[in-house]
Amino acid sequence: MSNDHNAAGGTLLLPPDLGALSNVDGAPPAEASDIARRIAERLVEEQVKRSTDTRRTLLPIEEQRLVEELIVVELDRVAGERLGAGRSLLGLDEERRLADAVRAAVIGLGRIQPLLEDDDISDIHIRGSEAVWLKLRDGSRRRVAPVADSDDELIELVRLAAVRLGTDERRFDAANPELNLQLPDGSRLFAVMSVSHRPSVVIRRHRFELSHLAQLRERGMIDLALEGFLSAAVRARRNIVIAGGTGSGKTTLMRALLNEVPPSERIVTIEDAFELGLERFPDQHPDLDALQARPENTEGRGEVSMADLTRMALRMDPDRVVLGEVRGAEAFPMLLAMSQGNNGSMCTMHADSTRSVFPKLAAYVSMAETGLPVQTVNLLIANAVHFVVHLDLINGSRRVTSIREVVDADGPIITSNEIFCPGIDGRAEPGYPMTDATIDSLESAGFDLALLDRPRGWW
Repeated sequence: MSNDHNAAGGTLLLPPDLGALSNVDGAPPAEASDIARRIAERLVEEQVKRSTDTRRTLLPIEEQRLVEELIVVELDRVAGERLGAGRSLLGLDEERRLADAVRAAVIGLGRIQPLLEDDDISDIHIRGSEAVWLKLRDGSRRRVAPVADSDDELIELVRLAAVRLGTDERRFDAANPELNLQLPDGSRLFAVMSVSHRPSVVIRRHRFELSHLAQLRERGMIDLALEGFLSAAVRARRNIVIAGGTGSGKTTLMRALLNEVPPSERIVTIEDAFELGLERFPDQHPDLDALQARPENTEGRGEVSMADLTRMALRMDPDRVVLGEVRGAEAFPMLLAMSQGNNGSMCTMHADSTRSVFPKLAAYVSMAETGLPVQTVNLLIANAVHFVVHLDLINGSRRVTSIREVVDADGPIITSNEIFCPGIDGRAEPGYPMTDATIDSLESAGFDLALLDRPRGWW
């Protein structure tokens, strides 16, 4: 990648982009964008045609082959228009650069695509045509060149992605100012417009190669005692709530915990946008159903909420029900699932400590308009949840900081033991003793209690 300098003297890294074509005679970015739009429309027409005659959708390799064929057709059209206008034809190198730009815009995400292919990048923050901010795996931040020449170009890029990559109708306009979308590599794209000062796109990338507890131990998120404890908790079919702030590693830890589930068990996952990616481990999860919430269509119909999906999941004969993130009325059916025989279920939620999970869960249950008094809600929580695990970013690194065992409910109070507490450096270390029932269940699942004999440091 080439470098350029901004007015403040910093360095902007310039990824390959449509703007690189601005110096190519007769092939400005506008022409590449027009070709990309025409090809995208052709792809949509093909998908619609297939859906109406009950054929399967295009496979990725078929889609790529069709795009290559359409690029050839479009380049021939451009050549014909140039000849008709008495202009010189594009050279081979110019055609190649134009084809590459169109290919990136249609199959990839235009100038965003090189950033998605950089394994050092964890998060991408885009605001209109301004410089882009990146968060790197090592916790540092970097500013790079814009990925769009105007706000309208960024909006059009997001719309194109929604058309190509969405599994259902996903609009992005003033009437539908937000978009939540999974990209082919498993990253999550969230975009807003109209309600923000400028259109904004945030892409959070997932590292599916970090999908086992042993790998998280090697990365320092947990130590040997925590690895043994969490693995045994999954095998013992304990219900677990994983809490933490944005980017603390909740989804990563949940994926690793789920990969401890025996392949013989049936899992149903529920997500606002697909992120867990358990389908990437078909041998580990051969009996898996993944459900995704759906917004209402342009006519105000067709919405399927997380709460709706949770109720559906209970009718799908699951061994374990997994909610990608609890943040509303879906908490009530989730707690019912956990307390009615679907032990070993899990969910994540935003919370700043293990203790703060309980009042937040109670508040979410109240959003379901159950009319239950707080004492009954707390009793439900105490019967449903066995452990709460909290993660945090410590000096830019993800760490498990606390694990709380839920014991009982006493009116408005949920009693619990913080069995792993934050140490001097913030990392979780053995804390208060567990109840005898918990010790028995974990030992039966293979946990070695000797791993708790290091209260002042990690193994």
